[in-house]
Amino acid sequence: MGLFSKEIEHHPCEVEVSHCFDSLHAHIKFLDGTVIEPGDEVIVQGGEIMAPYGEVVREQRKAIVRRASKIEQIWTRWTGDFEVMELCEFSFSEEVTL
Repeated sequence: MGLFSKEIEHHPCEVEVSHCFDSLHAHIKFLDGTVIEPGDEVIVQGGEIMAPYGEVVREQRKAIVRRASKIEQIWTRWTGDFEVMELCEFSFSEEVTL
């Protein structure tokens, strides 16, 4: 992989979609041990997966992984911490209750 080039790879994966009271999530697990690096893009092929309330649905799919260039990897690592901090909410209060 070069400084500006991108590689496109195809990998088998398992998609898990949960729509339960305790958990609402969608996860992907690569079946061939593929590791995703900062800046990489993953596109799961196929239609949308709908899980009825109270159920977890698992399906085997293929995923397209577009690898980030070296510059994109460096940029993502450098700016990633700032983007995560946008998700944090801090509250400072003088009120103390026991």
